[in-house]
Amino acid sequence: MDKHADGFHVAFVGNPNCGKTTLFNAITGAKLKVANWPGVTVEKKEGYVEFEDEKLVLIDTPGIYSLSTYTIEEKVTRNCILDDDIEVIVNVLDASNLERNLYLSLQLLELGKPVVMALNMMDIVEERGMEIDMHRFPEMLCDIPVVPVSAMKKRGLDILLHAVIHHKEAVTLGEVFSYSDNIEEKIEKLEVVMSAKYPNHSSARWHAIKLLENDELVSEEHPVDVSRIVDKSYAREIIQAKYSYIDEIVKECLFNKSKKEAMTDKVDRIMLHPVFGIPAFLLIMAFVFLLTFALGDFIKGYLEILLEWIETGVLNSLNAINVANWLQSLIVDGIIAGVGGILTFLPNIIILFIALAILEDSGYMSRVAYVMDGIMGKLGLSGRAFLPMILGFGCTVPAVMASRALETDKDRKKVMLITPFMSCSARLPIYVLISGLFFGKFAPLVSFSMYVLGIIVALLSAFMMKLFDKSTNNNSLLIELPEYKRPNLRSIRIYVWNKVKDYLTKAGTTIFVASIILWFILNFGPHGMVIEAGDSFASIAARVIAPVLKPCGLDMWEIVVALLAGVSAKELVVASISVLFSTASSSGDLLEGIKSLYPAFGAANALALMVFSLLYTPCMATIATIKKESASWKFTLITLIYELAVAYGVSTLVYQICKLL
Repeated sequence: MDKHADGFHVAFVGNPNCGKTTLFNAITGAKLKVANWPGVTVEKKEGYVEFEDEKLVLIDTPGIYSLSTYTIEEKVTRNCILDDDIEVIVNVLDASNLERNLYLSLQLLELGKPVVMALNMMDIVEERGMEIDMHRFPEMLCDIPVVPVSAMKKRGLDILLHAVIHHKEAVTLGEVFSYSDNIEEKIEKLEVVMSAKYPNHSSARWHAIKLLENDELVSEEHPVDVSRIVDKSYAREIIQAKYSYIDEIVKECLFNKSKKEAMTDKVDRIMLHPVFGIPAFLLIMAFVFLLTFALGDFIKGYLEILLEWIETGVLNSLNAINVANWLQSLIVDGIIAGVGGILTFLPNIIILFIALAILEDSGYMSRVAYVMDGIMGKLGLSGRAFLPMILGFGCTVPAVMASRALETDKDRKKVMLITPFMSCSARLPIYVLISGLFFGKFAPLVSFSMYVLGIIVALLSAFMMKLFDKSTNNNSLLIELPEYKRPNLRSIRIYVWNKVKDYLTKAGTTIFVASIILWFILNFGPHGMVIEAGDSFASIAARVIAPVLKPCGLDMWEIVVALLAGVSAKELVVASISVLFSTASSSGDLLEGIKSLYPAFGAANALALMVFSLLYTPCMATIATIKKESASWKFTLITLIYELAVAYGVSTLVYQICKLL
């Protein structure tokens, strides 16, 4: 690609959670191009913006902690910024966590490329009463432009773009920072060797440093004979020197931070305690579900009244204009009952997402992964593996995609196999509905147990895989443990709105279409339209499968239809059960409808249904994502079969034990 052929190329680089993508989106707006990086499935975002008569091509790279590459995302970012097409690097930092962010910054400054620093989250720095010396700070970083910005509040964006356009001079960290005399002497010799073999190389010093660290990727890409210079790996000394300099920067430039650190340390004595850390997490999640039920069900009751009013009003209107009975049934019993039944659970979903957003934004969720690191290691997985699992509480699709953060293909596939066992938000309506019908005041506890069971099954699956896989896993967890902070209301609002929007979009598309299809297969049979759903196509097909589910107490064709519909979207399990059983009651009461058809259906069956819904085949979107991320239909099929087998086995065990008790 010719330079400037399509614009001035700028790479946005920073640690995870530094606000890099938020800043990128704030600048580019809707002018985005999304694709995959060449050869990998990691998403690539390009944005285009014109500023001061210059066309800029902005590239959002995956978040990384350093330029030492292990994961797919780290390799992608490193290859991107080493590319000669990148003319300026915008290094985005979380200003409230300078120590963590500056290690990557020092590595970027060693590349010998133009770097502009975006000091993000300055509003949080001010909120905490901290101060950064904006005169001394740039001096200690080669006098590069340092621009205070707030991506969330869109402050400082024009100044940042101005700096990008007008400060294109390459920087050399060696002018303000140096290693020991021994290391500097070796770097000089390696630069001579590199320059002799690769005279046009733009980052000779950085590559020399990586050769001293015995970086395998650099040695493969730029092979040179270093045997007379490099007698061992100097990685530890190089890292220690960088962190010593970072300590100097922080001492000279950052003020009023000690009080906040003291508070964080006090809380972490409990949250990171090897014994109390996991119970603390379980208690917090139990409280979240108690709140989800107590407040959510209160609001949900009013929405159900509103839905009944809408159904009655629509039915009366359709009768008034003499609409055909079949069309009335399609609109009221199919569409409104199906989509409306899902929407009544919106309060529970919103409360859950608000709670998860608060836990994430406060800095707590990263500590859960840290606490679980030891357990994951014993199960043969990298400590990083629990991060995708935590994401699975929201949605399985991004959770599966987050497996990219793992170092090996083997670890990624393990995580893709077990992550669907985590209770995503789409399963919450199932728990709310079934536990509310059969477990009364214990409903929150029963629903919470599903989340715990999902984690246990996932961890047991990982342990079983370890028994068959004798290779060791020495990958320790490198994760940010930020200071606790007051959650940002705007961040929570945006997070919750995006999740709710996805939920509403699914209700208006996938569930809408599925509700219509479900109505047709429930109201038509081999001889045309049927009066009884038991004569429909759905019933005929489901009755073939139903006997197989007898050991787990789910051998009712209506349940089979609901579970099959749930493969499209898990929310449809609720919609299907509501439609199929409420019509069996003269009053439309769901529990009465279930009991009228299956008097023996009780708490044991209900619990088995919740367990099966938790563990069986994930939704179509997740299946497609697993195929895309693994690039293997064989692995995808193995995953689906395994999860179905686990669901069958565990739900059978639960049902049979409950019957005995």
